[in-house]
Amino acid sequence: MPVNADIIAWARQRAGFQPNDERILKQFPRLAEWEAGTSRPSYPQLERLSEKLKVPLVVFYFPEIPIVPDARESFRTLHTSHFDAIPPKIRLLIRKGQAFQISLSELNGGRNPASRLITREASVSATDSVDKVATEARRLLGIDFEEQFSWRKPDDAFKAWRRAFYKSGIYVFKDAFGKENEEYSGFSLHDPEFPIIFVNNSTTATRQIFTLFHELAHLLLDTSGIDTREDDFLDDLIGAPRRIEVLCNAMAAETLAPDRVFDEVFDELDGSALVQSASRKLAIRMAAMFSVSREVMYRKMLRRGMITQEEYQLASDEWKAQRKAGGSGGNKYYSWTSYLGREYISLAFERYYQNAITWEELGEYLDIKPGNLERLEDYLIRSSA
Repeated sequence: MPVNADIIAWARQRAGFQPNDERILKQFPRLAEWEAGTSRPSYPQLERLSEKLKVPLVVFYFPEIPIVPDARESFRTLHTSHFDAIPPKIRLLIRKGQAFQISLSELNGGRNPASRLITREASVSATDSVDKVATEARRLLGIDFEEQFSWRKPDDAFKAWRRAFYKSGIYVFKDAFGKENEEYSGFSLHDPEFPIIFVNNSTTATRQIFTLFHELAHLLLDTSGIDTREDDFLDDLIGAPRRIEVLCNAMAAETLAPDRVFDEVFDELDGSALVQSASRKLAIRMAAMFSVSREVMYRKMLRRGMITQEEYQLASDEWKAQRKAGGSGGNKYYSWTSYLGREYISLAFERYYQNAITWEELGEYLDIKPGNLERLEDYLIRSSA
């Protein structure tokens, strides 16, 4: 049976590989010939190509390129060249996120179960001040600073924020983006009913928290977004896209540590005396109180003229060298619970016990082999007790 050469080219491009990409040409040196239709892959080669590009094998025999949602359409702030540069692993996770949105719709009967969907309740725009957007976000999330300061460690803070996002109608998923994609901290996928956020589990807990709020800003502004460690792509943006990206970064920092509260804590700690002799220790201490990164605190201190640009850069470089990714200790059930979230897993099991889905469908919704479902449920119950 002849394969469709156009679909081979489409699948390669959709997966994020350029025509001259060595990562795929090493495995398929005659790929250009297959795309041109001058030769055809053998069936075993096609099987391997299907796995590499994450496309069902049968699709290569379709008469026409299938019509599927194009994720780039909702990433309104990204320049075309920036979207094209997104690596294959991240593109795959974006497609996985789209699949989760479909699953959420099916499991919930097409309606978000949250009593108040934050993306509908919020009244903000890209022209609003950072303070207004941050204040509105905190109001709708319903977490005050007394509760925020009670969290003992960043992991506790992330879990608490994640629960608040869920109650506000936003599901948060996690995954390991891979060492080669460490510059990507996460992304969001906008949807009128089921907006979601995907977080890189390989980053520190404080960075994951920052990503939550960077992406929340995107969703409040009715757009999907991608959070990266470096903001070099901002130089290529103009107009509304640039305003949105700048606002998202500023809003994340202001929501987690508003200037007003920062000043109060700074005065209580007698920061004026400490900043002269131990500015880094002061930043670390305040970061722990707010459950944010040291860089966020130091950036605020830089903006207020408390430290120099040179000192900020020196500290930032030093902390970057010290930074190490966290892990789950090798427990796959812990990882699954962390990646999917207790709320999503519980929702799927609930629908199974209501006879709304089969055991096999439950495995598909959770992207887990049916043979592991009982142990996952047991882990969920024991870890909640």
